[in-house]
Order: sequence, then C-alpha cells, then structure tokens
Amino acid sequence: MIELLNTLYVQTQGASLHLDHDSLKLVIPETPKKTLPLRRLDGIVVYGHVSLSAELLARCAEDGRSVVWMSLSGRFLGRVDGPTRGNVMLRHAQHLSHADPVLRLQIARSCVAGKLQNSRQILLRGARDATDQAQITLRSLAQDIDDLLARTEDAGTLDELMGLEGQAARLYFEGLTHMLRPPSDITPFTNRTRRPPTDPVNALLSYLYGLTRALVHGAAEQVGLDPYLGFLHGMRPGKPALALDLMEEFRPIHADRLALNLLNRKQLRKEHFETLPGGAVQMTEDGRRLVLTEWQAWKNKDWPHKLLGRKVSASLLPVVQARLLARHIRGELPAYVPWTVS
Repeated sequence: MIELLNTLYVQTQGASLHLDHDSLKLVIPETPKKTLPLRRLDGIVVYGHVSLSAELLARCAEDGRSVVWMSLSGRFLGRVDGPTRGNVMLRHAQHLSHADPVLRLQIARSCVAGKLQNSRQILLRGARDATDQAQITLRSLAQDIDDLLARTEDAGTLDELMGLEGQAARLYFEGLTHMLRPPSDITPFTNRTRRPPTDPVNALLSYLYGLTRALVHGAAEQVGLDPYLGFLHGMRPGKPALALDLMEEFRPIHADRLALNLLNRKQLRKEHFETLPGGAVQMTEDGRRLVLTEWQAWKNKDWPHKLLGRKVSASLLPVVQARLLARHIRGELPAYVPWTVS
C-alpha cells in the first residue's frame, strides 16, 4: 500500500479494502490490519487481484472519490466515480462535434499533431546526448516524423490520419532502440509489443501508459466531457475513446521519457520484472512500487504551456487540455491546440 498525493495505490495481491465507519481498512492475510481516514483520500487505485467491499464502493461513489482498477501490467481496466458530473450542454456539444465529420477530423488532426511533435522532440533530445551514427540516425528519424507531421494537415480522412500516426509510431520506436541504455541484465528493446508485453521495456511502457490513461480519463471526467466519445479513436463499448485521444500528446513526455530515465539511470533491473507462463512479462510488486514513487515525483514537475504563457505541473496538464477542448467544442476557441514541449 502506498499513499501519494492523496491517492492510495494498492498492489499487494489478495488484499481487500473495507469501510470502517469513516475510515478505510486494509486487510492482507497474515498481516496486521491498517486503517486510513477516508477524508485524506481523493482516489483509490488497485492493481490485479485486490477486492473492495460493496460498502466501501458505495461510500466512495457517494463522496465522489474515484476508484480505478488496473491490471498488474499497468493496463487501465475501469473506473468508478459515482453520479455523472458536468454540464449536459457540454456533452451535447461534444456529440454534435463528433457527428460533424469536418470538426471531428480537425480535432483528430490536432491530437495526432501533438503526439508527433512531442515524439519528435524526444528523438531530438536523444540525439543531443548521442554520438556518431546513433546521433545521425535519431536526427534522421526526427526529420521523417516532422515530414509526416506536415502531412497531417492534408489528411482527408480518419483512416489516412491513423495511417500517418502509425508510420510515425514505427519510426519513433525505432528511435527508442538507439536511446535506451538499460542494465545489461535487461533484454534490449527491439520493437513495441503489447497485449501482452513480452520483454521488460515493453512491460514498463505498458505500465506507464496505463497510468497516463487513468490520469487523462480522470481529467476528462472532471471537466465534464464524455471520456467514451472521442474524435480520433472510434466508438466501441467499454473503450474510453476521448481519453485515448487526449493521452496521445502525453505519451512521449509522461510515459516514454520517464521510462528512459528509469532504465538509463539503472533504477530498474532484471529483478523488477517477472515472466509469466506463456511468455508475457510484467513488473514485480517492488518494481511497481519504485515506478509509482517516480511517477508521483514526475507528475509534480512543471512544464511550460505556450498557450497559457506559464508553467503547469504534469499532473494538471491533462485537465488544462481537457478544458481547452471543452472550450473549442462550445465554440469559444477556433481550434483545439495540443500541448507540446519545445
């Protein structure tokens, strides 16, 4: 159990959470019970086989305290928030924007452009620290992504736009192979694999993407947007399409750059990962604990926001962007401008 910034993270398998008057009681077999005042908690995040009592879930829903379920590998599974909040007129405007093919494509272009710009910056930053052929390769890949970025403005359909995003992703992950310098006991990263990840680097990326997705999902809910009605990603039952849209611009900075830091600084080692029957790789409890601690510190880092003309903490950037999207949907802004770092 880790409590960080008013959020409780529980990853001990077999643990159960219960309501005890105005407190949360954590029960782990053969371990002394622990209690926390509920007033200290804004959210609860559980990983894997961790259960919550019906009474505790009802109390959290009543208080507006979010409960998020994640898989052990860090994949977002679900979220409970209680009654829907937000302005019904905003959600109505969101549905109208989604139904307008021109507006939908315009917003989708912005989401992809933000991701490509931030991906390009990660590669250029890596090139500054690289030497010889690796530096040349990274700069070349960054230029190729820049070329694809220019083409997003001419994409006439969502399929064409997704095709450009896919090409850029392949170039980007190729670049990561030249930037990662993990400990010698960790298998070198060769390409992105998921569902399931089959090596430590991909397991770490999936875990951090899950954390980023939960952060962005919460931001959309907080602003009053429907996280399941997106513009780039299509509608599908249980798929938070808007959360997936908005997290695109944050993947390179919130997840990939933190992964590079953790591996290149040798903070994560082979013992922080485990291989399951069938070949899937996931982080151990100690590995997840280490990453969660670093994730919380990373969320406190301030980043410049060009449109606001000031610095904003990483934890609040998704909320800012969700509000900007809401303003665009309402017709108060001419376009949705993604957050990019220079």
